Amino acid sequence: MTERYVLAIDQGTTSTRCILFDRRATVVSAVRSEHPQSYPKPGWVEHDAARIWRDVRRLIPLALREAGIGAEQVAAIGIANQRETVVVWDRVTGRPVAPAIVWQDTRTEHLVSGLDSADISERTGLRPATYFSATKIQWLLANGLGGRGDLLVGTMDSWLIWNLTGGRHLTDVTNASRTMLMNLSTLDWDADLLRLFGIPRDMLPEIRSSAEIYGTAEAVLPGVPIAAAIGDQQAALFGQTCFEPGEAKCTYGTGGFLLMNTGTELVRSSHGLITTVGYRIGDEEPVFALEGSIAIAGSLVQWVRDGLGLISTASEIETLAGTVADNGGCYIVPAFSGLYAPYWHSEARGVIVGLTSYITKGHLARAVLEATGFQTRDVVDAMNADSGLNLTGLNVDGGMTADNLLMQIVADVLQVPVTRPMVAETVSLGAAYAAGLAVGYWSDLRDLRANRHRAGRWMPALDGERRAAEYANWQRAVDSAVYFSSSRPGV
Repeated sequence: MTERYVLAIDQGTTSTRCILFDRRATVVSAVRSEHPQSYPKPGWVEHDAARIWRDVRRLIPLALREAGIGAEQVAAIGIANQRETVVVWDRVTGRPVAPAIVWQDTRTEHLVSGLDSADISERTGLRPATYFSATKIQWLLANGLGGRGDLLVGTMDSWLIWNLTGGRHLTDVTNASRTMLMNLSTLDWDADLLRLFGIPRDMLPEIRSSAEIYGTAEAVLPGVPIAAAIGDQQAALFGQTCFEPGEAKCTYGTGGFLLMNTGTELVRSSHGLITTVGYRIGDEEPVFALEGSIAIAGSLVQWVRDGLGLISTASEIETLAGTVADNGGCYIVPAFSGLYAPYWHSEARGVIVGLTSYITKGHLARAVLEATGFQTRDVVDAMNADSGLNLTGLNVDGGMTADNLLMQIVADVLQVPVTRPMVAETVSLGAAYAAGLAVGYWSDLRDLRANRHRAGRWMPALDGERRAAEYANWQRAVDSAVYFSSSRPGV
């Protein structure tokens, strides 16, 4: 019998990857292409959607060629994508009519400021922010695209599905839940919000589950089903097999994205978090999640390297931090652009507190790593409070997880085991898992659990009294960051 595989397309913010997985979730081949980001004005971030589609068309056959297989051996394709980025294209020509506006773009701040936060949060689970898609679409329609009846709009999953299938306009619930336009209770576009933002419903894609057959990839691999679409962070949750309420993952990179599975219950946050759809498999009930974002994690290490010159490579932070036993009483709050979840103080600014002549480069390096650990606890405590669940372990992925000292710090601060999986490509794996389930390549969630193998595990080793004292000091440091902002002239 000929071996078959599942292909994942991971369309990210700075690159697109195509990865083939076998039935044991082993990476068979992986190819990647970076794409540029454009910054035409301060706060603006754009992508060339046509370039991204060309990359996908080129990478898919390249992944098959690298694995030495034919199209008939691909059981299904799953798509994971950067979530809130939006593309508008002509439904006749299929060409983008404007650059894609990236999730990082802040040009719509003036459109967000007057929104009813309570109403939008009740309907969508989201706090009004430039981060989400609705005001990006509103801005595009107000700046030259309004009144045209030939336009379609969607997030990157919709753009790729449209091109791969030759014209099917679809999205999944996880991506739709990030637009600030989908009602979490109905899992459909909210008519009142569409009126509020002036977005015609017929521009938008049909909302489907995360794992079902959307069509076939006629443009590249004729006859091969496209069987999953899922936002990248939800894909990582799925790839980490966080299938039970209370299970959580954190992706540590430039920032950190922490998602906790809350089951089929829609848990609304009162502690500064986002409520979102975790995933939906076929006709099953949707599984919801709480999400909290850490704005500054790996980027703090980059600042220590590039801004302070204390290290020459990012990996040196672990070695330097390892030269001391503790932080020496020094704490760094990296509020470079305000404090995010669960504080939401946009005016806060970064502080270093506890400086004495005793403090060395090693203590500063340790404080840098501990800042990520403490921020993780901030979000986890909020999740525990919102959900009524107690986190029993944290699954981690992302580039920062190569730092063993950081992982130990996270375990100590949270007082739970921290586990890094053998397969590092959890976003791609999550998309592959969802697609494989949709076509019967894997039979159920237990099959996926059986594939999970850990590459590293860290157990908490900090005594409770010291843990409590260190976290209390951290919270006082956070108060200092907030106080500094409120005490500045004109604030």
